[in-house]
Amino acid sequence: MTDDRERPGYRGAPQRVGFLLAQVGGYAAARFAERLADLSLQPSDIGILRLIALESGLSQRALADHLGVGPSRVVVLIDELESRGLVARVRSTRDRRNHELQLTDAGDAVMRRMREIGSAHEDEIVDVLTPEERETLAALLAKVAASHDLTPNVHPGYRFAGDNRAADRPTS
Repeated sequence: MTDDRERPGYRGAPQRVGFLLAQVGGYAAARFAERLADLSLQPSDIGILRLIALESGLSQRALADHLGVGPSRVVVLIDELESRGLVARVRSTRDRRNHELQLTDAGDAVMRRMREIGSAHEDEIVDVLTPEERETLAALLAKVAASHDLTPNVHPGYRFAGDNRAADRPTS
């Protein structure tokens, strides 16, 4: 006979950190995607825009390295953002064989709006925590991420997504 504490749904069941991370992460990702609906963007688009904003002049190859994907995949991702007027490819003055990525004025405007959306999103997700608890949680999660060699500020979903664009959209 099994212990009642091991039954699914049992309120006294032991807390599994991995499951809780996945549960909260899934919820946070879905809510974030909902918040982006007004911008007609996916979380993966925002992740790319954010990296370009942090490092203006980033090459497509360097972006591919940051994301952990092949350069040809980055071309497709940037083509879409460029067609929407959010990103521009500018011939590098250091190496004319390369293009540097820069946000356009429209891309800058999206990122300003994203700071508001991101702040509201984070406040909603962790509103039950005190400021000190938020800091502690962030520090602990950063420690776990670093222990698995996860690239800071880059969603690992870029590496695991398939080749088609629809599957190419990580959720946060």
